[in-house]
Amino acid sequence: MLRVNGIEVGVTVTGDGPAVLLLHGFPHTRRLWAEVVPHLATRYRVITPDLRGLGASARPDGGYDAGTLAADAEALLDALGEPAAAVVGIDAGTPPAFLLAMRRPERVRRLVLMESLLGRLPGAEDFLAGGPPWWFGFHAVPGLAETVLAGHEAEYVDWFLQAGTQGRGVPREIRDDFVAAYTGQDALRGAFAHYRAMPVSAGQIADAVAAGRLAVPTMAIGAHPVGDALAHQLAPVADDLVTHLVADCGHIIPLDRPDVLVPLLRSFFDLDRAGAGPRSVTGAR
Repeated sequence: MLRVNGIEVGVTVTGDGPAVLLLHGFPHTRRLWAEVVPHLATRYRVITPDLRGLGASARPDGGYDAGTLAADAEALLDALGEPAAAVVGIDAGTPPAFLLAMRRPERVRRLVLMESLLGRLPGAEDFLAGGPPWWFGFHAVPGLAETVLAGHEAEYVDWFLQAGTQGRGVPREIRDDFVAAYTGQDALRGAFAHYRAMPVSAGQIADAVAAGRLAVPTMAIGAHPVGDALAHQLAPVADDLVTHLVADCGHIIPLDRPDVLVPLLRSFFDLDRAGAGPRSVTGAR
């Protein structure tokens, strides 16, 4: 545990080398990266925190907007003595990773964003044509979801894990870690606070884009269901963007297709050593 931005944060640090910061989403913990970390840690110092309100991290009353989560990430780098890192965000970890790169680009060597949307930025209209996913509204109502789901957390988490891997599921020990982390009304409150802060986060993202461009070299990775919607949001605002769609892969890319994700990350991070210049590329795997 580390004291970061006024709260206690559960974090694991593995390996040596340039820093890589991995930010998970819902309903995950830092164990989301279990299949990825061993491969990255052979050449990087891999930092995997639990987001505010989730896993072993504290569950304060507020601070679940993307801007505060970005400040948490920056303070974590400070606490670990890292001036900059390659930053990876998936799902709820994507907006704070994006805002950190927009607000403090000197702290982000490279940026990887996966399977999420960035507020109300243009580009996701096709994905949202039928409205946002049903659970967004359910989670957003203060006090409702944690009351309804108390005693049925395992079944609820299992639904997301099955849907997020297209029915393949995740390793039992990781599944059990996720279920334990989301069991109890206070744990659920911490999770759903991220959804209740989304209007504030969307405003922060809009303000950041209005004030400047994304100058950090960025990779957008899509799978099912978000696909290329995130890449479409990023394309108009990013100076240096490469995109990938991972075939036969659900939302939980780090556990569903680590065999594809790890090479993508390593090759992208290694471009720092090669001194690659700006590019804009679209690919499918």
